[in-house]
Amino acid sequence: MGELLRRLRKRAGLTGKELAQRAQIAQPTVSRIETGRLLPTPETVERLVDALALDENERAELDGLLARLRDEVSRLKGGLAGREAANAARLRAARRVRSFQSAMIPALLQTAEYARLALAIGRDVDEEDAAKAAAVRVESQAVLFEAGREFAFVLTEGAVRTWPGSPALMVAQIDRLVQVSTLSHVRLGVVPWTVEAPAFPLHGFTLFDDGVSVVESLTGDLTMTQAHEVAAHEETFELFGNAAVYGDELRDFLGQIAQDMKELTTRSH
Repeated sequence: MGELLRRLRKRAGLTGKELAQRAQIAQPTVSRIETGRLLPTPETVERLVDALALDENERAELDGLLARLRDEVSRLKGGLAGREAANAARLRAARRVRSFQSAMIPALLQTAEYARLALAIGRDVDEEDAAKAAAVRVESQAVLFEAGREFAFVLTEGAVRTWPGSPALMVAQIDRLVQVSTLSHVRLGVVPWTVEAPAFPLHGFTLFDDGVSVVESLTGDLTMTQAHEVAAHEETFELFGNAAVYGDELRDFLGQIAQDMKELTTRSH
């Protein structure tokens, strides 16, 4: 919803303040909708539609997205599952997604078992909530196969070698990475430990289209919308992207890591 509203506003050549004035709503309301912190009421949507002079198709897209979001929130309100539902809605609204991760596999590429552990391990969470959240996360991965979208992932070798639960599950997880790397509209790269790091990978982040970067933390997601924040993340993504290996070289590299995981599994037995 936030991404769609931002695109429509920019296309109309309006600032957030100008849109708020035209729609006769508070400026913070526009900001909160665009950053995904607020679902607008039907009355607010009506005012935004009028202020942006949307045609019938654009109005239908906005209404349809709002209905889906409200359904997600009503079904999965609060907790980890609610957070994952919000993330899924953000994904559906984006056409271009770029993710850099230094410590874990990106949510869009996780197997079901990895996702469950990524959401629960080391945290005091409700097991049922974590299971629902993992299911929502895996279901949201369907966007990877939708036409008209573009995905790019850059991982450090540390992200691929850090295993939750047991090294055995990483064999299937790495196989998942290999499969995704063959998709024509997905670019996947890994920065080997043998390559000098272009910067300190302090944290991972995901860029949505050209205006938002989301940092996942232990207690919630941090949404960055300031131009200088997004620019810093884009620059970091490019730096690590230029140091990564891709294609057949990547798949050979992943095969080596998978073999190491198999050996770790044998030793543990």
